[in-house]
Amino acid sequence: MGSQTERLERLITEESGGCCEADIEERLDSLRSYQSETPTNPDTDLTALKTLGNDTRYNIVRLLTAADRELCVCEINPIVDVSDSAISHALSDLYDAGLVTRRKDGTWRYYETTDRAEALLTALNETREVGQ
Repeated sequence: MGSQTERLERLITEESGGCCEADIEERLDSLRSYQSETPTNPDTDLTALKTLGNDTRYNIVRLLTAADRELCVCEINPIVDVSDSAISHALSDLYDAGLVTRRKDGTWRYYETTDRAEALLTALNETREVGQ
């Protein structure tokens, strides 16, 4: 079959005591079927995960989720211990990633988490102890 499947052939041989080309093809077909369950364009998922992978952005999303309501930037600033520009940049990244909504009311700007952000945090909360 080729060098790409040599290790697969060894695995199948070890599992079943023998291996032929048909066994390898059957296993490859089975593995390929898993691809249909994988998003064809994972960019939005990867962007959301990368965005949460920063302390400031993660803390802001946690704060907004705990508040369970819109928060004005002026309410976020005293709690998240970084510069105003860092908070502004973090909120912009979170908005671009679809993890927060924003609303402007006069000179005030309000942010709230999206369902997607809340679902990601719930998944992290529910699996925190499992991986340890």
